[in-house]
Amino acid sequence: MQFQQLLYFVAVAETRHFTHAAERVHVSQPSLSQQVRALEKELGAELFSRARGNIALTDAGEALLPLARRILADADTARHEVQELVQLRRGRVRLGATPSLCTGLLPDVLRAFHDLHPGVQLLIEESGSHDLVRELARGSLDLALIVLPLPPASPALTTVELLREDLVVVSPPELRLGGAPTAAAPRRPVRIADLRDQPLVMFRHGYDLRELTVAACRAEGFEPSFTVEGGEMDAVLGFVRAGLGVAVVPSMVAERAGRDLQVTPLARPGLQRTIALAHRSDVAPPRAARELQRVLLNTRAAVL
Repeated sequence: MQFQQLLYFVAVAETRHFTHAAERVHVSQPSLSQQVRALEKELGAELFSRARGNIALTDAGEALLPLARRILADADTARHEVQELVQLRRGRVRLGATPSLCTGLLPDVLRAFHDLHPGVQLLIEESGSHDLVRELARGSLDLALIVLPLPPASPALTTVELLREDLVVVSPPELRLGGAPTAAAPRRPVRIADLRDQPLVMFRHGYDLRELTVAACRAEGFEPSFTVEGGEMDAVLGFVRAGLGVAVVPSMVAERAGRDLQVTPLARPGLQRTIALAHRSDVAPPRAARELQRVLLNTRAAVL
């Protein structure tokens, strides 16, 4: 099995057309077809059903496709690793992070890293933890900041706990949660149970904060009521500013949200989330990614 054959196979699988695939990889169509046939012969199975005008993956092709993509991604990572200079004058890091971390933690971290290594390209993938775990497994990311615990049936990942962060409630300034403030307690903590009669602005499905908030409400014996749901972090904060409800968000996000939102802590024991830095266990991160990992771990030491 040759690397070039896998490249041609993936091109055909993604375009569903031999001529278009050949154009993508810059070879003649007969050469590409010949290499795909050679790959099928070596594997002892047809990878495509070639009905007239319709190219479809066979069961064998479906099984090979994610593995081939991963091999190609690993080869691409190796190529960049070799090409990096020892002084880190160039390179790239593909980092995944949840939207809340992109808003709260990453700006300062990436600024510090860029000051040290201005020639390193930073590619940021913003998504939920479940999606980021899948992207790590596919080899599309070098590192990811995810929320623990890992989802069930996760691939083999190495994780390092970065920090534990309190969650808080944000609301419009005119809404007084947990009773009227006093001079001694200008922001009296609220209990999860106090949210029973409060309309919530809720994140989309698959969002870690959504799952954590809903689980906490159910533990208190009630189903939360949503006025708006389905947003990302910036949208949720905007809906709260507009007076549509309250939201449970990370404290780092709340600190950057501005004075037009009221931030109220949760009463003990409160809610926390654990942020970890993850990478694939079977592949060492590239040099530039390891340097970013060092900066992030130094941030952990400063925060904890």
